[in-house]
Amino acid sequence: MIVAGLTGSIAMGKSETAKMFAARGIPVFDSDAAVHALYASGGAAVKPVAAIAPGAVVEGRVDRSRLAALLQAEPALLSRIEAAVHPLVRALQDQFLAGCAASGADVAVLDMPLLFETGRDQEVDVIIVVSAGARLQRERALQRPGMSEEKLDFILSKQLPDDQKRARAHYVIDTSVSLADTGREVDRVIAELRRRARRGA
Repeated sequence: MIVAGLTGSIAMGKSETAKMFAARGIPVFDSDAAVHALYASGGAAVKPVAAIAPGAVVEGRVDRSRLAALLQAEPALLSRIEAAVHPLVRALQDQFLAGCAASGADVAVLDMPLLFETGRDQEVDVIIVVSAGARLQRERALQRPGMSEEKLDFILSKQLPDDQKRARAHYVIDTSVSLADTGREVDRVIAELRRRARRGA
């Protein structure tokens, strides 16, 4: 089974691209959705986060907006939050991959915004980077509810720059084009990954 790490900086179109892989029958693990579940009431990350940043927990769940504001005000908290949350996400990823292998999947995708930042890029077979250019990225990001120039700059400062991601990728999928064109790129990548899987590479 080929394990592909799918990543891209904020507002590059990664989530939409991940949906395209899933729509074509490729099992996809959504790391951001996993974090949402871990932060929800009863989630495994609530107590660890409460111990580090109690102001981020409201009514038994982690409020991501409050957490983001706390991290922006006190960036040193980020490494502690990541040390608590990332192992929980990784365990879920490992369960997902085990299930894919058991079901006979030839390709599986880990959708991970922080693929490089967490070192997970060293443990996947293939790296796929979604990219759209800095100006379009900024336009898209600033259209999101609650996003500001300051908040966007803070997020970008915590992510590996796009050009460095592209340089380390096996495949780059361009989302500055039409959805149909991006879909064709996804089809091409899937075909190549399946060929690699058949070769056992």
